[in-house]
Amino acid sequence: MEINKKLRLQLLLQSGLFMVLLIAAVILLSMLARDHRMQWDISQNGRNSLTQASLNVVKQLHGPLTVTAYATQQDPQLGDIRKLIRDFMQPYVRVKPDIKLEFVDPAEQPKLTREAGVQINGEMVVKFGAKSEHLTALDEQKFTNLLMRLARAQQKLVMQIEGHGERKINGKANYDLGEFARQLVAKGFQTSELNLALVQDVPDDASVLIVTQPQVDWLPGETAKLISYLNKGGDLLWLIDQEPMHGLQPLADLLQLKLSAGIVIDPAAQQLNAPATWALATNYGKHPITKDFDLITVFPLAREVDVSQNQSWQITKLIEVAQRGWVEVGKADETAHFDKKLDTAGPVTIGVALTRQFKNREQRVVVIGSGAFLANSYLGNAGNLDLGVNIINWLARDEDLITIQPRSTADSNFYLGKTALTMLTVGLLIVMPLIFLATGGVIWWRRRKL
Repeated sequence: MEINKKLRLQLLLQSGLFMVLLIAAVILLSMLARDHRMQWDISQNGRNSLTQASLNVVKQLHGPLTVTAYATQQDPQLGDIRKLIRDFMQPYVRVKPDIKLEFVDPAEQPKLTREAGVQINGEMVVKFGAKSEHLTALDEQKFTNLLMRLARAQQKLVMQIEGHGERKINGKANYDLGEFARQLVAKGFQTSELNLALVQDVPDDASVLIVTQPQVDWLPGETAKLISYLNKGGDLLWLIDQEPMHGLQPLADLLQLKLSAGIVIDPAAQQLNAPATWALATNYGKHPITKDFDLITVFPLAREVDVSQNQSWQITKLIEVAQRGWVEVGKADETAHFDKKLDTAGPVTIGVALTRQFKNREQRVVVIGSGAFLANSYLGNAGNLDLGVNIINWLARDEDLITIQPRSTADSNFYLGKTALTMLTVGLLIVMPLIFLATGGVIWWRRRKL
């Protein structure tokens, strides 16, 4: 094919038009990229982006956030520690642009470092409004919990009744609630035990009162103080087990609860190699506590808890279990079988939320038919912690902070051996350039022959 002047001119025009369109496309893409940012996180567990829980908490911070990092330019063990801090903070800054990150060199400004109470290199002081806290680890879960504490308007007091052999809110035994209390403290709550026999009344500063299963009878005066607390509009979490009421029947009557005898048997738990007496919950009522909540929760030795419809309380059935199970009134073990004459077929309600208006204020009560689900032994199962924290947040009127709790992301690094590194280096620096050079030479030779 002979290239004449006309064809050469056409090719030149085509090449020129292509270059103009290419430059225009690059300019348009750069303008679009400047105004609209899009990112994709393809790392394991999305470790370079924030979890939904963290996003929800950051959205509750209305106002600037200042993060002052007391870090040297280089750390003997961590290397460029300031870069690590910048990379850690970057996902938060993308969501909340008014986060201000500052650095102070402890070696150059030791007096300022001591005044801030900083102990280690890389420690950060996070300030929001008049409140501030220290962070010593670059961990999303810890930082988000810190932000949650800063986001609370005030520290809420959660008190648990003691004196009758109940589970202890700060106890370390398997059946106690110590780990749950530790998680609440990490999220900005204050926890304390309360003996009604030693006080005149429930303290006015108690935001939430927790009642767990007693092992001995309450004194009539103690029961009267509890009823008085509710009649004054107090908010309550009642964790009730399948045991005698021990003086708490007036509380059940006030809430108009229907408490049937028997333990919930859930065949679905057996299919997961768990005891049949573990009720697994996947169905939740429509309520702020369970909004967007899709985690499985585990309720050992659960009992049925229901409330008859009445004019005093607005009722929401929170938790439903044992879709193919039943309430066993006989011996609850692996040999238990459904007896339609004695047992109650599932599904079974084991958790309810109650509200009523009290002096222009909504009174809130949650009753769960398993005290063990928040115990130290079972708190780490599935979504138990998340549900427990959501319940306390709702009772304490911090429903804006109700969310699935952030997890520590699994870190992962990609390591290459010497052989792989050598092959990668040779491929990128030698083989690929030679391929491009050879391709260009072939194209040049073919055009020269035209």
